[in-house]
Formats: sequence, structure tokens, C-alpha cells
Amino acid sequence: MSQEKLLKPSNGYLMLALFVVFFFGSIAGFATTGNPIWIVGFLIAIFILPGLILVNPNESRVLLLFGDYRGTVKQNGLFWVNPFYTKKKISLRARNFDSERLKVNDKLGNPVMISTILVWRVRDTYKASFDVDVFENFVVVQTDAAVRKLASLYPYDNFADEGIEEEITLRSSMNEVSDALEKELEERLEIAGIEVLEARIGYLAYANEIASAMLKRQQATAIVAARHKIVEGAVSMVEMALDELSKKEIVDLDGESRSAMVSNLLVVLCGDKDASPVVNAGTLNH
Repeated sequence: MSQEKLLKPSNGYLMLALFVVFFFGSIAGFATTGNPIWIVGFLIAIFILPGLILVNPNESRVLLLFGDYRGTVKQNGLFWVNPFYTKKKISLRARNFDSERLKVNDKLGNPVMISTILVWRVRDTYKASFDVDVFENFVVVQTDAAVRKLASLYPYDNFADEGIEEEITLRSSMNEVSDALEKELEERLEIAGIEVLEARIGYLAYANEIASAMLKRQQATAIVAARHKIVEGAVSMVEMALDELSKKEIVDLDGESRSAMVSNLLVVLCGDKDASPVVNAGTLNH
């Protein structure tokens, strides 16, 4: 036997009724007559009692007879099995596992803190019981190993300014990363008969020793990108202003005046603070 076998046990309510009859009947008969023969009925009741098992919803009982796997009971209710069976209870309910925050290196070698949230349940009770030692510990260890491997396959973020452009990153591609993590865990936990219901990144951040530097880098990148947009917009506005002035012949500007006007407009449009205009009461050249 190398796979799960479903077992259909006997009705437990009938055996419970027999237990009550033999147990209390033997006690009453012995107390009334004093005949030792009633002890046999008492022993039969004692023999029946260990065979009664109660299986709750989403629970199972793995049955062994002197080390030999006989089957698994997944039906709900009260049943009776061989009293010599060893009965191991395994829950089939979905379980949550929130891993510890691990310090690992991403694809670029940057240290990051990462953790995962795993939703799993036992699918094959035979594998969970006999193919691994303690399947709960197996889930913990394999989840940590899968997270470490996953983090090494992708960078934390894109660094387009350095020519490093990745399609999938840990920070911006959460769906793709979660799918890859779920697939990796399914392959690792298959040996233990574990079904992965959901796996996703629960926590992700740079490690403390580089978090401050990376924050400054992100801020600098954002500032440069914003400045680029500002300059691009300012040049377009200056070009539009010169074209409109020339088209409507509002003022005739020579080369030096155009240069001065362009310089002033760019300073006003690209400055961090509001400009303080100076009114020229003379000519345009003074």
C-alpha cells in the first residue's frame, strides 16, 4: 500500500447499543444473581468500546493494524472498527501559515525582508502520515525554502536608470510572483499529500541596512522624472508663446530679445518657487 485507501466502517450506533446492553445488563445480572457468567458480557462490552470512533466534518481517521495501513475513514458520523486498530486523527480543514520574515538576497543581490501567507490542507492522508515525519513541520521548512528560492529569481524593483529592466519584479508583479510561489510550493508539498489553496507574499521590504539608501534612491529617481516632465512641458510652452507672439505680431523680437525671453520663461516655469516679477519701466533692452 503506497496510496490512500478509503475505508467504509460499520455502523457505530448499533455497536453503541450493544455496548449499553452488554455493559449494563452484565452489571445488573451479576448484581442480581451473582453468577460469574455475567462477567463474559461485561468483557464483550469492554471489547466493543475501543472500536467506536467519532469522525467530525473535515476530519479523518487513519487506521493501522499492528503497523499495517488498513485505510482512512473520511465519512462523518459514529462508526465502529476493529478495536485493535490504531486510530490517528488528521484534520482536513484549510489551515493558514504566516511565515517568519526572512532576510534573503534578490536577483540583484540586494538584501530584502520577505514573508509569505500560505493556505493549505491535507489531501492524501497516507502521504501526510507515512511519507514525511511530521507534515506540519514539513510545510514550514519547505515554505521557507520556496520563498528563498523565489526571492533569488526576481529583483525587488526595476532600475531603468542603470539599464536594468525586468518584466517581473517582487514589488510590482505581485500576481505573477504569487503564481510562481504557488507552483513552487505545490511541487515541494506534493510528497506530503498537501494541497496548496493559496500562496502570496505577505510582507516585502528592503533590509534595514539598505532601506534608507534605497528610499533616497527612489526619491531621487522620482525627482528626476518629475523634472524631466517639467522641462518638457516648459519647452513646449515657451515654443508656443514665441509662435503666438510672432503669428499675431504683438511684438517684434530680435535674436537677443528672444534669448532673454526664453531664459526668463524657463526660469519661471522650471523654478521650485513662485517667481517675483520685476517690472521694466524702460525699453525692452534695458
